[in-house]
Parts: sequence; C-alpha cells; structure tokens
Amino acid sequence: MKTKFLFKTIFAAVAIMMSVSFVSARGFDGNLIHNIEEVDGVMVAQTVYKKDGNTLSNYMKYNYKYDDQKRMTESETQKWNASKNNWQSDLRVTYTYSGKTVTTSYYKWDSKKKTFVLAPEMTVTMDIM
Repeated sequence: MKTKFLFKTIFAAVAIMMSVSFVSARGFDGNLIHNIEEVDGVMVAQTVYKKDGNTLSNYMKYNYKYDDQKRMTESETQKWNASKNNWQSDLRVTYTYSGKTVTTSYYKWDSKKKTFVLAPEMTVTMDIM
C-alpha cells in the first residue's frame, strides 16, 4: 500500500516537474515557437509551432480552464495532424481541489469512441502546501 502511494506521489512530482520544465524550456529550444493567450493575467491557451528554416508549422495546442480562485481545473492537449490538416485531441488532465488536497486525473483520447477515457492508474491524490 505504501509503495503504491509512493509511486503515485513520485509520478505526480515528475509530471509537475515535466510541465514546469516544458514551459521554462521554451526559451532554450530554438525550434519551437510559443504563442500564449492570456485573459486577466492567466494563461488560457498556448499554441506551439515548429520552426523549420523560415517556415512555422502547427505542432501542439494547449487549453486551460480555471476556477474562481485561479486554480487550474483542466488542461487539454491537442496535436496537429498534418495529413488531415486539423487539431486532434490527445490528453485531458483535470484537477479537483478539496481543502488542502488535489486530485489529478488523466484522460486519453479514444479516437474510436470520440471521447476522453479515464486512465485510472494515472490518477493521483496528494496534499498541496
């Protein structure tokens, strides 16, 4: 039981670190261009373009939702499908807050069902500081 909790805690920490690293790494990666959209000082969307010489092409798109306390409640990721020339859903992460606890749930896009499907093994609940 303790091992499972430890694994979930480590996974959550790694996921948070990866998302922070991604945002901070954008200044170091000369091949990715980020267009950030803000509303009232809060990032609500981000489109990432790949740079190839003088050409930019669609790469990734992120949309964010927040509660009235400006805590993120949802993050949705879309990937660009060049052959179909459209954005395709990939991942949705929801954040549920209860007191000092946050539950992070991961949903992968199921193209056959055309909906997001919960990945319960990736759901993590942890105390926030």
